[in-house]
Amino acid sequence: MKTWWKGGTPWIWLTGGAVTISMIMVFGLLLLILVRGFGSFWPHAVLEAEYQDPRTGEIETVIGELRRSETLTGQAMRDAGVDIPLEQVLVTRHLIKQGNRDVTGKDFGYFVDDFMTPWQYPREMAVLERREWGDFYGRPLRLLEEGRVVAEGDALWPEFQARLSRSNALFDEIRSIERGAIGRINFALERVRLDQRRAELREQLTAEVREELIQRRQSLDAEYAILERQLNQLYADAARDSLVLQVADGREVTIRLADIVKAWQPNNMSIPSKVGFYVNDFFGFIFGYPREANTEGGIFPAIFGTVVMVLVMSIIVTPFGVLAAIYLREYAKQGALLKTIRISVYNLAGVPSIVFGVFGLGFFVYFVGGQVDQAFYPEALPAPTFGTPGLFWASLTLALLTLPVVIVSTEEGLARIPSTIRQGSLALGATKSETLWKVVVPLATPAMMTGLILAIARAAGEVAPLMLVGVVKLAPTLPIDGNFPFVHLERKIMHLGFHIYDVGFQSPHAEAAEQLVYATALILVLLIVVLNLSAITIRNHLREKYRAESD
Repeated sequence: MKTWWKGGTPWIWLTGGAVTISMIMVFGLLLLILVRGFGSFWPHAVLEAEYQDPRTGEIETVIGELRRSETLTGQAMRDAGVDIPLEQVLVTRHLIKQGNRDVTGKDFGYFVDDFMTPWQYPREMAVLERREWGDFYGRPLRLLEEGRVVAEGDALWPEFQARLSRSNALFDEIRSIERGAIGRINFALERVRLDQRRAELREQLTAEVREELIQRRQSLDAEYAILERQLNQLYADAARDSLVLQVADGREVTIRLADIVKAWQPNNMSIPSKVGFYVNDFFGFIFGYPREANTEGGIFPAIFGTVVMVLVMSIIVTPFGVLAAIYLREYAKQGALLKTIRISVYNLAGVPSIVFGVFGLGFFVYFVGGQVDQAFYPEALPAPTFGTPGLFWASLTLALLTLPVVIVSTEEGLARIPSTIRQGSLALGATKSETLWKVVVPLATPAMMTGLILAIARAAGEVAPLMLVGVVKLAPTLPIDGNFPFVHLERKIMHLGFHIYDVGFQSPHAEAAEQLVYATALILVLLIVVLNLSAITIRNHLREKYRAESD
């Protein structure tokens, strides 16, 4: 036993066990995100049952999707006010998504299994995803065109799907005009206003300049008037058709097809149909725009904002981190001062990220951004251009936050270069500068890429500092578009991490947002994996390249 302790075997088992537990926790978390995230796009069956309220004895019809079931003690249910027999020990209750928020005033409800009749799954039951008010559950009864019945019975669903496709095509055309052509006109009108203001400040607003500005504005107003008439016609065409459905309490509700995103009958779908629906829903979630305060729709602006912010951050942090590491390792005089600086850099990595956010807000946004506005955008004041949180300040703050990671990784890479390589280069007549930039730095490139990989992983997952320096709940436009200068660093962006926080903790409907949180977390994990794999591929390519050249 004494030999066993002295041999270090217990420590091997202890460290091995710690690694195993850590891996189980990590893979367990990933498995939970994968299962819940991917499962949120599957078209679940719609049940129908009768439920007798144990207090009043009234019977109501329940229609909806089973979200989850849980078993509680009978005493816990009695304490909650549910009339459960004293001899009953365990009680099962179900959380059912009923939708129809605008009709019943609630989306979800708990129902005790003991008071429900056996569940039925009617094949005609339909689910509608609406542009507002969430999902709708009901039986389709009639399809109307300007108030006239055009289809019912067996012919209803195929005709409804055809007209829904037409309605969605009109909606896409409307959105294209609003976000494309009208967005461009609004941007140009703002440029005209700023040009006029700039000319006034510089006392250059002559009669010719004023006339040119008036002509530009009139031309844009004429374009807008044409688009407005086109939009009015499209809105009128989209409002032509409507669908009448019967809800759980027997009432008939009419919904315009213009308010419906998509519709499906999950109880009447085959497995291939569900797979096709699943794929379309998944891609719709990735490339769609958010609706209903981010609780519905897709997350494309958040994905786009996260990727652009990480790329801008990488462009900023890489040269600064690499140059700082080269100076510290190759040029700086080794001594107490350098040791202090190096310790400070290491400690900088442990500073809470929210501190970087406060610093970025105070120094970058208000001080530097305010000076930039005074110097280059006086015509826009008092409305700030760079003196407000935006993409550039968010990227710069994250670059500062991840700078120690790049410096440390690059320094370690430079330290691993054998001195014989330096000496051989110098012996062949190369200068110190040539040895550094043509021999040492290329060989240390894989270490630099490792630092960049770690920086990307941290930057993509950070949320706290971004809430102060550029990320918002809903950004009206993307930071890259067709308007000059095409990349708008001053704009606010959406971010996947903040989207998860906002939907999960700020949403008024926590149950409705649960699946969206898992799905967004899944996309964030996949995005980080893709970014890291891209950087790892580049690093491995550089490593093999310089290894072959060194041989």
